[in-house]
Amino acid sequence: MFTLPNLPYAYNSLEPHIDARTMEIHHSKHHNGYVNNLNNAVKGTEMEGKSLEDLLTHHMDVPAVRNNAGGHFNHSLFWTVMGANAGGLPEGELADAIQSAFGDFDAFKNAFAKAAGTRFGSGWAWLCVAKGGALSVCSTANQDNPTMPGVGCGNQPIMGLDVWEHAYYLKYQNRRPDYINAFFDVIDWAVVSKNYADNK
Repeated sequence: MFTLPNLPYAYNSLEPHIDARTMEIHHSKHHNGYVNNLNNAVKGTEMEGKSLEDLLTHHMDVPAVRNNAGGHFNHSLFWTVMGANAGGLPEGELADAIQSAFGDFDAFKNAFAKAAGTRFGSGWAWLCVAKGGALSVCSTANQDNPTMPGVGCGNQPIMGLDVWEHAYYLKYQNRRPDYINAFFDVIDWAVVSKNYADNK
């Protein structure tokens, strides 16, 4: 049985950048829906008891599993890479890797914002790491992510941004670029740095 993870902060912790009501609905309704639907999709099948990573890698031909396992994985990462009193700039190895891949932080920010802003309809923007430590930015549709075979840049996501309208519409309406900019004020770079170190 998959379960909804607790947020590592209160619903209002990311204000004014992301409002408490959006966080509450997004976590307790949307993410919880993916968890419940995933449990129902695998119950009584040969997929029951398999890990989320196994489902993402080997069972993408089952739409209910693809959508809901993706939704569970994506949101579980999304919540952790944000935090109160966060933002700023990455440091250490991650900062060096960003400079190596993109030239400087501003160029990375522009590349990530472009991936998030030009994703048509619903989807995600990702910062991913390949084995060896090289970084890349990509976007995926719906609840897909780059851990799925043949999707996105094909590397391990270490940071993701949800650009489905439910992630920002109450506060930002159709102003997705404003929401993307606000995301940079809540990124917990210490968590993203750990994700980088653990997956490079």
